[in-house]
Amino acid sequence: MKNIVIFASGTGSNAENIIHYFKNNNSKSVVAVFSNNSNAKVVEKAKIVGVQVVTFNKEELSGEIVLSKLVAIKPDLIVLAGFLLKFPEHIIQEFPNKIINIHPALLPKYGGKGMYGNHVHQAVLENQESETGITIHFVNEQYDEGGIIFQKSVSISDCSSIEEVSKKVHQLEQKYFPEIIDQLLTLNP
Repeated sequence: MKNIVIFASGTGSNAENIIHYFKNNNSKSVVAVFSNNSNAKVVEKAKIVGVQVVTFNKEELSGEIVLSKLVAIKPDLIVLAGFLLKFPEHIIQEFPNKIINIHPALLPKYGGKGMYGNHVHQAVLENQESETGITIHFVNEQYDEGGIIFQKSVSISDCSSIEEVSKKVHQLEQKYFPEIIDQLLTLNP
């Protein structure tokens, strides 16, 4: 069985989608959701479907506590799905090429510190882009600079609000994120 661990900070719509995608899979499973926000909706959603939840604070993430819990679980893939803290180098080094993130834009555009969620969509609109999309990438020591695994674009020439852009990007996330996770785990025995 391939073990997937998800890190999330907010509502957890991508995390929930990934959990459901692998729910009846005999070879891959979401075994835990880690969150730095014990009040996040993702915590409640994971508990409802019986997925182990681990909550922690910033100090525990940058120290050894989160790392030791991950080592005990032995994840085959760590998935950042709306996780807003910078991922620590010592965890990245422990799990090389086993940590991925999804970004709501076509990197390298609109990446970096502070570029998440509606901040990205606002920047895309302000720059009058005709398309945007998603980027799934490996996590390294820099925000949004790890190797790109997959990108998918969508036209936003008909969008005039952040909400419209967000909706189109979210549809891409929901469709492709679980599929790419599945492919990565299938290709890496």
